[in-house]
This record gives sequence, C-alpha cells and structure tokens, in this order.
Amino acid sequence: MSVAFNRERERTRAAPAAEEEKSEALLLNILPEPIAERLKNGEQVIADAYSAVTVLFFDTVGFTAAAAGMEPSRVTVALDGIFSALDDIADRYGLEKIKTIGDGYQAVAGAPVPRDDHAEAAADMALAIRDEMAGRPFGEGKLEMRIGIDTGPVVAAVIGKRKFSYDIWGDVVNTASRMESQGVAGRIQTTERVHNLLEETYDFETRGDIDVKGKGLMSTYFLEGRKSPTGPGAFLD
Repeated sequence: MSVAFNRERERTRAAPAAEEEKSEALLLNILPEPIAERLKNGEQVIADAYSAVTVLFFDTVGFTAAAAGMEPSRVTVALDGIFSALDDIADRYGLEKIKTIGDGYQAVAGAPVPRDDHAEAAADMALAIRDEMAGRPFGEGKLEMRIGIDTGPVVAAVIGKRKFSYDIWGDVVNTASRMESQGVAGRIQTTERVHNLLEETYDFETRGDIDVKGKGLMSTYFLEGRKSPTGPGAFLD
C-alpha cells in the first residue's frame, strides 16, 4: 500500500471531523454553550423560565447624527471596536450577550446558567463599561453612552429554524430597555428593584420618580459604584 494512498485515506477520515469542528464553532458563535449542547443532543424545543436574572441595555448617545458624516467603513470599525470591548467585559463578569440592536447591546446575568449574584455581575459590567467608554473617540467627538438595568423573571428560548437565536422575554427586559432609553448620558440608570438588591454594597444617587413609557411613574436610581471598604480589616490608602 503506497504512502500516497495512506495519506489520502487519513485526509479523507479527517475531513468529516474538521467539518464537525467548524460547524460546532459556528454554533457556539450563535448560541450559549449550554444551549448549543442541548440542541446538539436533540432537544426540539428549548425554553426555560428563570425566576431571577438581571438585564443590561447599553446604547450610544447621538450615534445616528455622528455616523451620518462618516464613511461606512469607519462606522463599521468604530462599532466593531465598541462591541468587541463589550463582549470582553461580558466575558469578564460572566454575562451572556443576547443581541446587538443597531448601536445598542443587550446582555443578561443569570441565564442560561442561574447565579445568585446576577445583580452584582450586571452592576460590575455596567461600571466597567462606563469606565471603558468614557471619552472614547467617536467620529469627530467623544462617545457618550447610556446604560439601563432591571432585575426579575424572564423566559429564555431558542427561536428560528434557518437562523437560530437565543432570546429572552419578560417585563424586566422591557423595563431595562426603558431605563436605558429614558436615562441620562454617561449614567447607569436602575430600577428600585436593582437598588434594593444592591444598596448594601453599591452607592446610588436617587433620581426620583420618572414617567416611564408603558409603566407610569417609577422610582429610579443612578448606580455610582461599589461602596468603599469600611470597618475592621479595611485598608486605607
């Protein structure tokens, strides 16, 4: 049996494995790993209820106006840089990116893998985004952003047949979106539910009641940062 024949046989055997690895990599770019595994194992309908997650929305301020005078390639590079930075921060704090919507970004803590510290994880991500994006060049000026956060129950599911998508639904999703869209440039706006979960370990500024579209008057807060360590064992600079 010739050496050439043996090489060709090995190449033929390796081809299906390489294609399978490529398909799996593509699937993991679309779906969270635990969800992709369930899909590969034959689950036909993937839908789960989560009693407690925290949802984060990020959006740029004045993006449309700033992008209007930019070449498409510059807009693409700028957005890619922003979203890549957000992806890195999401990985750092263990949030799951759900989707990008234009120049907006949505992520969740506590799904598809439940975690007790979902609110803390989302708050830490929001603070990291604020620090990362502060003064970032964009177009002829500097990038400004808004972030909104809410916490509560959601339903998460895989939808679509030709193009899979992992998405979440629930009042918390809509409210987090409103916290962002009716927020203030450069600030992280949260609901009272988030404030009540985190007030012992994070500093907030009370914004007061605002008329939230579809919700009516809601008490809202600006997340400022983690509280400074105090008490026995704390270290001072």
